[in-house]
Amino acid sequence: MDHAPSGAPAVGWAIGDRFSTEEIFVRVLASAEEEIDTRKQQLFFSGLTAGFAIVLTFLGHAVGVAAFPENSLLSAILYPVGFIYIIIGGYQLYTENTLPPVALVLSRIASFPMLLRVWSIVLLGNVVGAALGAYVLANGQVLSPDAVQAGLAFTSEGLEKDWWAVFNRSIFAGWLVAGVVWLNHAARDTISRFIIIYFIFYLIAAAELYHVITAACEVLFFLFVTGSASGTVVSEFWLPILLGNTIGGVLLFTLVNYAQTEQRRFPTIRELNMRELLFGWHGGTKQRSDSLEPAYQYFEKED
Repeated sequence: MDHAPSGAPAVGWAIGDRFSTEEIFVRVLASAEEEIDTRKQQLFFSGLTAGFAIVLTFLGHAVGVAAFPENSLLSAILYPVGFIYIIIGGYQLYTENTLPPVALVLSRIASFPMLLRVWSIVLLGNVVGAALGAYVLANGQVLSPDAVQAGLAFTSEGLEKDWWAVFNRSIFAGWLVAGVVWLNHAARDTISRFIIIYFIFYLIAAAELYHVITAACEVLFFLFVTGSASGTVVSEFWLPILLGNTIGGVLLFTLVNYAQTEQRRFPTIRELNMRELLFGWHGGTKQRSDSLEPAYQYFEKED
């Protein structure tokens, strides 16, 4: 059958250009292998760069809200700028790591301690980078007075919301960010990735959802400008965002996609046993003494 009843092609390049779910999953594993073995210093400074770049998102959003205070659709136009810079530039962002390294652990290729290693180093780098950027914005007279007030409102309005409301909004944001990672591995060119990143992160801002690294920049900007040092800002605003993003990315997206992926085991790769999985420091096939082939080679096709 060459065509569907609607006339759409059912064979040929139009179909072959699409990756199957299994192929996307293996592309995710392949990129995760590159990241999980990265040295601590490289992970940290990549995360630091991403954290500093998130200032572009904070800056764009604050300027947008100052210009269009009553219109969330227009005020969110520049929100994705920092994420475009980070993701297309290949820098490490905490919320992106709720998919690839987790998939590697679920496939028993890498261990849980290595996952926590990546998460902790990248998150630290992101927050330090966001702190540096927030300090510059708070003290460098970069923003207009209206944009400063808009930037302060991001945190003050968040503190007015119920803890669970912030948490629930953050779950959806985490799910969306993990979706960006999945779709980026399904895309074949930079233009497609640009469009995916822009519209999904635009939705996060327009829907007033919360992203943990953007929120870190907002909270730190608030603290630097107001001079307050209340732990309430962290416990009542930033912490539920961190938990929500992590749960949304891991549970709602990664586990569901893992469950619906038919090919989750690879005969060329030795799976970690339970002890290795939970307590070992195994970062992927490149670390193995038995020189196992990377997971993505299982799906190589002949031309």
